[in-house]
Amino acid sequence: MTPETLARLTALRHELHQHPEISGEEVQTAARVAGLLRDYQADEVLTGIGGHGVAAIYHSGVEGPTVGIRCELDALPIEELTGLAYASQIQGKGHLCGHDGHMVMVLGVAEALAADRPKRGRVALIFQPAEETGKGAPAYRADPKFARIAPDYVFSLHNLSGLARGAVELCKGPANCASRGMRVQLTGKTSHAAAPQDGLSPAVAMARLMPALAGLGQGGSLDADYALTTLTHAELGKATFGVAPGHGELWVTLRTVSDARMAQLVSDAEALVREATEDEGLGVEITYDDVFEACTNHEDAVNILAHAATETAAPLHRTDLPQRFSEDFGQFGKGAKAAMFWLGAGEEHPQLHNPDYDFPDDVIPVGAGIFLSAVRSLVG
Repeated sequence: MTPETLARLTALRHELHQHPEISGEEVQTAARVAGLLRDYQADEVLTGIGGHGVAAIYHSGVEGPTVGIRCELDALPIEELTGLAYASQIQGKGHLCGHDGHMVMVLGVAEALAADRPKRGRVALIFQPAEETGKGAPAYRADPKFARIAPDYVFSLHNLSGLARGAVELCKGPANCASRGMRVQLTGKTSHAAAPQDGLSPAVAMARLMPALAGLGQGGSLDADYALTTLTHAELGKATFGVAPGHGELWVTLRTVSDARMAQLVSDAEALVREATEDEGLGVEITYDDVFEACTNHEDAVNILAHAATETAAPLHRTDLPQRFSEDFGQFGKGAKAAMFWLGAGEEHPQLHNPDYDFPDDVIPVGAGIFLSAVRSLVG
């Protein structure tokens, strides 16, 4: 990547950074990306995929595989506290996970493909909405327009704080944990605080469930039996001294390495809730949100990325351990050989989702170069 190209992509990244849009709201981001892809002479630009998703397809006119490169459009509902000249202009929202950087790396691939198109097969650049909620990838794949993409391979990356800047970490098999948010709503009956016996309070059941649910999964080694349950929110009644509560709510995040272990954890958690509420005579409703299936890297796709990292002289670290955080990229592994690698943002870099996080611009050529090398190895 020339210094001029890096400067142009950096300026574009800063522009995107100033105008973050959270999951499901990526209207202007998608429009900006689609316009750029047309400028980069994509043969097809598809919009409105699974919400605000975008895709650009570069054809060779010769039979061959379809190679997908995927990135994310959405930002986070977090106030940015970086003090940068190009900081978010939208109060309470910020690109504090680096999706702005991911986008410009894929746009760098688009620029390279415009100048030197694939020799066989096709390349599909996938700009996916709503990754942060886990809703984006399933909706993108379920959209009828996805049939026009139908990739044989899909590659992706995520920047990773704590890993040396510009280094690559890569694993085969389990790559990101499954997770889901479990919302437990307990319903009893309010009463006067002077006569709590005349109502039905969820307090006892909540006091019982909080340690019990936390005890179901306490983390540990990232092996097949790994499970972590994290209580993230609890609410009992209203903030008043005159009313004994009639409603309670618990939010718990469940996390496992595999989908099979998640199914068991869900079953165990629901059994605890049913037992506690039946003992107390409470009504209960259990719902789930932010559902992420496990992300698994395909060995063939991993080998292609490993070769690409070596070819581009990026320091490569192979690992057998997945990341604890979740990713909906695993959805693209249904019907394609898919793999994600992690790109170091720096060992002392602020962590993802921190208010002072900012994507490191100097790794743009590393990520774009690995993507382009992987593409060229398959379609020339």
